[in-house]
Amino acid sequence: MAFRVAAHLPRVAIVALVFVLAGATLTYGAAKRLSATPAKGAVSATTPTVVVPDVTGQAFVFAKGALEDGGFAWRVAGSVHGYAVNKVVFQSPVAGTKLRDTGAPTITVGLERAGYKEAGEPEDISPYTGTAVVLASTPVAAKPVSPAPVVRKRVAKKPVVKKPVAKAVAPTKKVAHTTHVTAAKHVAARPPAFVVRGAPKEPLKEMPLTNRAKLLSQWLSTHSKPTSANVRHFLYQNAWVVTGARFGWWHGADALRLLIAADAKAERMWGVGSKSEVAARQALAEVEARSR
Repeated sequence: MAFRVAAHLPRVAIVALVFVLAGATLTYGAAKRLSATPAKGAVSATTPTVVVPDVTGQAFVFAKGALEDGGFAWRVAGSVHGYAVNKVVFQSPVAGTKLRDTGAPTITVGLERAGYKEAGEPEDISPYTGTAVVLASTPVAAKPVSPAPVVRKRVAKKPVVKKPVAKAVAPTKKVAHTTHVTAAKHVAARPPAFVVRGAPKEPLKEMPLTNRAKLLSQWLSTHSKPTSANVRHFLYQNAWVVTGARFGWWHGADALRLLIAADAKAERMWGVGSKSEVAARQALAEVEARSR
């Protein structure tokens, strides 16, 4: 009997060894799968934001300028159209709203008649295509993070790199942006030529009307082609000077005379400017009559 048990002992040991090895293999495989499972997570997307400026109460010509300078598109809603002298009575979204920078978020404005003659062609939509209005508080769908592959880094000796001798670089000169008419100095005190009830005061942060008209004439000398962008810029500056002069702003009559000369120059160069000249001459007659 003892001999038979002894004879079967090697087989029992072999079977036990097989089970032990199988268990170890399963344990290793499970551990390997657990170590390869990626951790769940998400990347918080960050999008630039912009703040809607306050244009309520402004003349439309100034309101649309402020919106365009801030990177917004705009459109006019309601029965009153986008003439330069009309007044903004509401805006959507309201001032101070923080939006996602979708490119050119479209601000809707409503206007009312300001009691002045609506000269020229109305502008009810911005000259470029607007984008969607998305509140900055709107949650962004997070993208799952893909597990990074495990890479074993090889330790290598850092090569000795000689640092190049830095050469003195002359400071670069700042180039003035030519999209908008700019002036180096503004006049601190600008008494109005006359007072118009309900008209906004002349903003001292902007250049005087005479400077704007002079620089517009200079700008024409460097823009010989009547491209869409050039014509829009020219008409915008015209509307600014004419509207400001009608509001009684400082030296409005002088600015209109300079503007009429610029309109004649544009007509010679581009074949455009006759309507603007007529509007400027009508405004000059009104301003001279009020200034007496």
